[in-house]
Amino acid sequence: MSEPPVIALRLKPGKPSASERAMVDHRWRVGHLMLAPHRLGFFLAMLVLVVAALWWALVQLDRVSSVLSLPYALSPSLVHGAVMTFGFIPLFFSGFLFTAGPKWLGVTPPQTRQLLVPLLLQASGWMLWLIGAHLHGLMALVALVLSCVGLAWVTALFWGLIRRSEAEDQLHARTAGVACVVGCLSLGGLALSLLLGEPALARACVLTGLWGFIVVVYVVVAHRMIPFFTSSAMPLVNAWRPSWALWLMLGVAAFEVAAAWVEHAAWLRGFAEAGWMFARGALELVSGGVLLWLAVVWGLVQSLKNRLLAMLHIGFVWLGLSLLLAGVSQWLSLWQGTPVLALGSLHALTMGCLASLMLAMVTRVSCGHSGRALVADNLTWALFCLLQLATLLRIGAAAQSPFAAWVLLGAVLTWTSVMGVWGVRLGSWYGRLRADARPG
Repeated sequence: MSEPPVIALRLKPGKPSASERAMVDHRWRVGHLMLAPHRLGFFLAMLVLVVAALWWALVQLDRVSSVLSLPYALSPSLVHGAVMTFGFIPLFFSGFLFTAGPKWLGVTPPQTRQLLVPLLLQASGWMLWLIGAHLHGLMALVALVLSCVGLAWVTALFWGLIRRSEAEDQLHARTAGVACVVGCLSLGGLALSLLLGEPALARACVLTGLWGFIVVVYVVVAHRMIPFFTSSAMPLVNAWRPSWALWLMLGVAAFEVAAAWVEHAAWLRGFAEAGWMFARGALELVSGGVLLWLAVVWGLVQSLKNRLLAMLHIGFVWLGLSLLLAGVSQWLSLWQGTPVLALGSLHALTMGCLASLMLAMVTRVSCGHSGRALVADNLTWALFCLLQLATLLRIGAAAQSPFAAWVLLGAVLTWTSVMGVWGVRLGSWYGRLRADARPG
């Protein structure tokens, strides 16, 4: 039997003609997810992201109304923190690292089928995690084990690329690889804490995964890619990425991991605790200020002329702002004797920085690898602006007020709407062939 014309077309070298592009089959097919690692990884990430957002919206509705009366086998806050840290973001990482990583390392990329089982383990594990949160703790524990096995499998595959590489500069790839190991250990620790019934230990494991895994991979990608993207779009801006900037960001991440365990151990009392809070606040304020300066040097102002580029830079700005807010939170808590705005600084990091960069980077990669123009159209820009609104609402909800629950609900509904529209839109791309008829 002869090969279908569309498949033959995608294997042709060179730039496809207009007639060839017109022949492309634009129907959505599951099999098309296997054409490239980013297709499968990003699609499963979108699936987990949208489901997790809808679940969290239902939980918030349940908190302000008795209509749903949801049962809970686990703390919904722990379930939320775990899926937002270890759920969809590592799946996005898989799509990106197995697309860009081989180019960084100068090695042959893996076949998508090699990623199928580990990525499905992660995605199905996090779906089961959300179900187990309401039905039974044992089901949730099994879900964590499945997810951990999937993440460890992907980590081993990525280290296989690193071992085969002969590239001189492996700093970014190796740092991301170490971060993935930290992620596996953190997720394993979360499962152990669930088995032991230790919620405080579980929180420390989630924070370790957030700072030692998720943030580290983000800053590695930001350090390597933001200056490159900026100089490519704006030739007058140099691709300046000094090594000390990366080490500064990694040092901040390491400090925050250490802080999570220091405070979990509760070793500090009285004057020592006050001194710790003051010193931690000072370090966070200084670090945040330096990162804001770095954002300006990297071309923040110039990037505002290009929406897609501006999204990347604004996301990075939130990293500095989150540290400033964390430092202020430490000092206010020291002054008032009670925690102040801690969740505000956390969500400035997760929603402001990580989600903004996620929306920008995934959109850019998805446009480039689907044959679309590398631009943020009106819908993408509107979603990004709504994400900023959701972030501000979530920070506002961290302030104790009679309206905090309703402000939080508004933030969650805005977040869910943004991720729902974005996820459905880009998810529809991954199951279709490239618009320009090229392979990939």
